[in-house]
Amino acid sequence: MRNVALFSLLVSALPLCAQARSPVVVELYTAQGCASCGEANAYVGKLAEKPGVLALTFSVDYWDYLGWEDTFAKPAFAERQKAYVARLDLREPYTPQVVVDGRAQVGGLQDDKIDKLVSDTASSRRRGPDMAFIGQRRVDVGSGAVPRGGAEVWLVRYDPREQDVTVRTGDNKGQTVPHRNVVVEIKRLGAWRGKPTAYRVPQPPAQGLATAVIVQGPKGGRVLAAAVKD
Repeated sequence: MRNVALFSLLVSALPLCAQARSPVVVELYTAQGCASCGEANAYVGKLAEKPGVLALTFSVDYWDYLGWEDTFAKPAFAERQKAYVARLDLREPYTPQVVVDGRAQVGGLQDDKIDKLVSDTASSRRRGPDMAFIGQRRVDVGSGAVPRGGAEVWLVRYDPREQDVTVRTGDNKGQTVPHRNVVVEIKRLGAWRGKPTAYRVPQPPAQGLATAVIVQGPKGGRVLAAAVKD
């Protein structure tokens, strides 16, 4: 009982130590074999430098058949994009695509529309649960309103470095494709039901990766809150 009471006290203090404002989550779905993706990659790379934005690059593998296997793609990333296809009532997945906070999507080459979505989301989104990383192995999510169907907590590991990949075959043969904030791992930590909850954070698969945690409605729902580990 003493440990439970202590945990409740610590989590109730989240607003005092959590990040003051949740960043807007911008997800780019891209592929090195996509002829029009390089420009979108470069733009999202610049967007990643803006305060209040968490820009994440998800590489997908469904264009590999064109002759070049994407060096960053994983099936889990394409599955995440498919959830947005259903949620946002799209006909099929495509690249380059940008999804903002799980609320809306736009083609990755439409810079002005992306900027407007990010700005509108930042100004209109309701405050979500407070979040705080506790040491290296735990993240706490505070209390808050839960959407219908509940919510999920996702761990995202990404490489914050700028990376250029030279494509040797396929539609982008001979082209150098830029990347920034390349996601290397996404893992569901558990459900969130509106009450203060602690989640165990596993060790990263490699050194030099950044860590983000996203609280989101299920099956491609809206992002409620996000936090990046300092």
